Amino acid sequence: MKVHLPLLALLMTLPPTVSAVPNPPDAGRQPHLVTAPFGASREDDYYWLRDDEREAPAMLAYLQAENAYTDAVMVPLKPLQEKLYGEIVGRIKQDDSSVPYRERGWWYYSRFEKGKDYPVHARRVDATGVDALSIQAANARGDFAGEQVLLDVNAMAAGKGYFSVGDSAVSQDNRILAWAEDDVGRRQYTIRFRNLETGEVYPDTIAGVSPNIVWADDNRTLFYVENDPETLLTVRVKKHVLGTPVAQDALVYEEHDDSFYMGIGRTRDDHFITIEVESTVASELRYAPASDPRQFTVLAKRQRDVEYDADHLGGRWVIRTNAPGADGKPATNFKLVTAPSNATSRAQWSDWLAHDPAVFIEDVELFDGFTAVAERSGGLERIRLLKEDGGQQYVDADEPAYSMGLSVNAEHATPWLRYGYTSLATPATTYELNVATGERRVLKQQPVPGYDPAKYVTERVWVTARDGAKVPVSLVYRKGFAKDGTAPLFQYAYGSYGISMDPGFNGPVVSLLDRGVVYAIAHIRGGQEMGRQWYEDGKLLKKQNTFNDFVDVTRELVKLGYAAPGRVAASGGSAGGLLMGAVANQAPADYRVMVAQVPFVDVVTTMLDESIPLTTNEYDEWGNPQQEPFYEYMLSYSPYDNVKAQDYPALFVGTGLWDSQVQYWEPAKWVAKLRDVNTGTHPVVFRTNMEAGHGGKSGRFQRFREQAEYYAFVLDQLGVADTD
Repeated sequence: MKVHLPLLALLMTLPPTVSAVPNPPDAGRQPHLVTAPFGASREDDYYWLRDDEREAPAMLAYLQAENAYTDAVMVPLKPLQEKLYGEIVGRIKQDDSSVPYRERGWWYYSRFEKGKDYPVHARRVDATGVDALSIQAANARGDFAGEQVLLDVNAMAAGKGYFSVGDSAVSQDNRILAWAEDDVGRRQYTIRFRNLETGEVYPDTIAGVSPNIVWADDNRTLFYVENDPETLLTVRVKKHVLGTPVAQDALVYEEHDDSFYMGIGRTRDDHFITIEVESTVASELRYAPASDPRQFTVLAKRQRDVEYDADHLGGRWVIRTNAPGADGKPATNFKLVTAPSNATSRAQWSDWLAHDPAVFIEDVELFDGFTAVAERSGGLERIRLLKEDGGQQYVDADEPAYSMGLSVNAEHATPWLRYGYTSLATPATTYELNVATGERRVLKQQPVPGYDPAKYVTERVWVTARDGAKVPVSLVYRKGFAKDGTAPLFQYAYGSYGISMDPGFNGPVVSLLDRGVVYAIAHIRGGQEMGRQWYEDGKLLKKQNTFNDFVDVTRELVKLGYAAPGRVAASGGSAGGLLMGAVANQAPADYRVMVAQVPFVDVVTTMLDESIPLTTNEYDEWGNPQQEPFYEYMLSYSPYDNVKAQDYPALFVGTGLWDSQVQYWEPAKWVAKLRDVNTGTHPVVFRTNMEAGHGGKSGRFQRFREQAEYYAFVLDQLGVADTD
């Protein structure tokens, strides 16, 4: 529906000669009734802000007015913002490169050039004397002799407000590169091809796809996933033969259940091409020989509440699954089973690593002589090594709160395991461990100019939530901090989709720590830090646990002296933005300021609309509001629907006009409603990036400018004096 803002709002400008902050924009109300199939209805006065085409003049005028208002509010903080940006960028080694990995006779890596936003993806031929350390040393010297540039993303992004390479793949004969690019931010990608020997860019162009591509062994056939143009759901797997019309691409598989996502891959041994479909509660995998991928076989048919993923090596499938065992009990935290190469049903599965209710199995990497299992226990990650002789060992960690996980292990015929380690105080470090000899070596630690880890302390505390659940919290602060109840606190969380927010190093956070701020990550229910049940207890009709956990952590940290009442900041994005919106409604007095980036705040209306991307995929995460019990429960916490006349904290709200995951109109409507009923005096600002989507601006420096802006806002609201 195209409507127009009141004339006053359309004409609202910010005179450059006037320093006083003007009144915030007024979106104006347009009555609109939103109904549910069982007869429930709600008035939505700001529904008119929705425009699927992103071109309605009135809507764009409102977003621009909000941006102008934010500019005006931030004018006095511009020096602090610039200082923060300088600090953050100053901790980046601008000409850094990734740890190279070897695959099919080449070493692959990415590197950045000083002052540039995007990476250069490159490779070097494997030869005598060439290894990961020697390539890193050469890159550090600026010696790129022998390098073959695959993609110079800086050149590709020139003149574009947004640009992203979502996936790339080199053909099995190492000659042809395919990549998927997006220059809008809507996560609708276009596939292109280049001959790496001649430099020729082929005319073949495939639009409207997911960033997920796989070559067949013939080096001419590329498998890809086509999106639905309206919902952006992954709906079809197709294959393209180079040099043939894209319109003639053969359909390989089509998914008709719109609650499932879809992806494609190659197995560890390169023997099979796979098609994986999964919903929140079920999985199904198909496989075909990569040498002749004409006929795909189902490994095990989908069944509700049975999830699995599989890889193949050594003539067998290794499968991570929560499928029930012989006793009929589900493996809630997952287990490992094996199956023959020609398996077609769960009846052919054999248990290998048993289910443990105290250990969540998260990932598996197969090697010729051992298997690496990424696990969670006690809220922390660890890696277990299963050896051929039946022995086991664990990879050691050195701190009470840390993050550890499998790194890029491109080859299976090696005794060396690569893994990553980091903490809130320790920059990301890539290790290589020889499983046969026990030798461990550092391949790379993230360089952080000017940073001294000895000046910071990280710890883990446990908070008892109101229902008795023990919630882990990771903390970091500058050494010398006194737990006397006077410090400012910046608390972050996510708490959805079973995604765990592990305590890893965050360079920009150092600017907060150096100003006396305590930084905390609350590992609340809805994530998977404490195992699968931790996730189950924070979704659907238990979603309120997520919000309660966050508030209870805040209150306990204040009680323990980590922070002063009235000096607490909270931050979350996407589903974490839903967390911010719910907490702002339910416990506004506990927070002085909140940051909500791309927040999912209009829960009921969005989940009633099956045309919106992601809606149907997520009924098993949030519930289907077309059913009355879920409708009523979701309505009880939906941030937009529960805005009321009360004093709200200061709010910094951010979104991207082209966001395909949380549509821009959700935060726009939320802010407009807050402006109508908020009885408090703290500022509410709303920043829309007109050239970006869910992830914000695409360049590495641009996103730090955004971060510096809301950091300045937060520090000002917390009353933190600037410091050198």
